[in-house]
Order: sequence, then structure tokens, then C-alpha cells
Amino acid sequence: MVYLQITLKIAPANRAAAAGVYQRYKAPFLNKIAGAKSKELLVRDDDVQVLHGFDTVEQANAYLKTELFTSDVVGALKPLLDAAPDVRIYKAA
Repeated sequence: MVYLQITLKIAPANRAAAAGVYQRYKAPFLNKIAGAKSKELLVRDDDVQVLHGFDTVEQANAYLKTELFTSDVVGALKPLLDAAPDVRIYKAA
């Protein structure tokens, strides 16, 4: 399994709106993106993380170039962000 982790700096007052973006795009992600296996929202005191599961590293990288991600998700989240997202890809050992 490969994980795409996106860490978002979002003020507590904007986290409900960010959760709404997550809910709106979870099903399209799982149904339309090649290799998509899972998508989880992790809310911490300091930030919010979205953890995406894929079959391969190539599929995770390809998702970052899709219109769903670049236009829809990023467009909806951009006004809520306090800093640029931290994007990392991990391969489970």
C-alpha cells in the first residue's frame, strides 16, 4: 500500500468547512481515481491531514495532477489554508 499524506494548516474556525470539502470529494476520489483504495481525514490540534491510500506510487503522483485534485479540491481548500500544504508519499514496508 502507498499513502499520499497531505498536511494542511487550517485555523480551528475553518476546520468544519475543510471537513465539508473532504466529504464532498471522498466518493469521487474513491470511484474515479485509478488505484484509489482509501481516504481518511485526521484532525489534530496543530493541523489537518488527509491520508489517501493507493496501489502504487505512480498512481499517487498521477492523482496530484488530476483535475479533481488541482481544480476541485485545491480550489475549495485554498481560501481555508494558513500555509502551503505539505505533500508526502510513503510506501508501506
